[in-house]
Amino acid sequence: MAIVASIAGLVSLFVQNAVMTPSVHAASPSQTTPVSIKWTTMSDYKKPTTDELKKKLSSDQFKVTQECGTEPPFRNAYWDNHKAGIYVDVVSGEPLFSSLDKFDSGTGWPSFTRPLENANVVEKVDDTHGMTRTEIRSKHADSHLGHVFDDGPSPTHMRYCMNSASMRFIAVEDLEKEGYSEYAKLFAAKKS
Repeated sequence: MAIVASIAGLVSLFVQNAVMTPSVHAASPSQTTPVSIKWTTMSDYKKPTTDELKKKLSSDQFKVTQECGTEPPFRNAYWDNHKAGIYVDVVSGEPLFSSLDKFDSGTGWPSFTRPLENANVVEKVDDTHGMTRTEIRSKHADSHLGHVFDDGPSPTHMRYCMNSASMRFIAVEDLEKEGYSEYAKLFAAKKS
């Protein structure tokens, strides 16, 4: 029994150090919905100045995207979101992931099998916390999004474990008015 308790304690410590540090404290109810930044066109994927970001992003969004923070599991906006739509960078608006590739990884963070647009995600080696992981950042805004692991389901066997605070969800019915109408066809094909 003592061995099981010791192993459980070590696993808990490892998980906490691996994915929770640095952390963003639990959001207050007013901060659970990510702040959105509107863009004039889909090609306007630019990173605003730091001063603009501090005004437009919540403190949690700023901490995650600009300071490589990690939000708490199971206490973030999209870990349990089952609506159809896409996820875009909260900083730049560039399309990142689709609900069609989202799955429940059991980790408490939104997880995807693949990016919606490969060109909008960049992999970087992350040697923090005494281990080597693959960090995922957005291409145009250089936002910290999360990490990717090779323990996901078929068909890719990848798990893109992202922070809700780094993304904004756009429901299928809002794709056209938000300027992302080209992605509506993905969901129309799914209905057929």
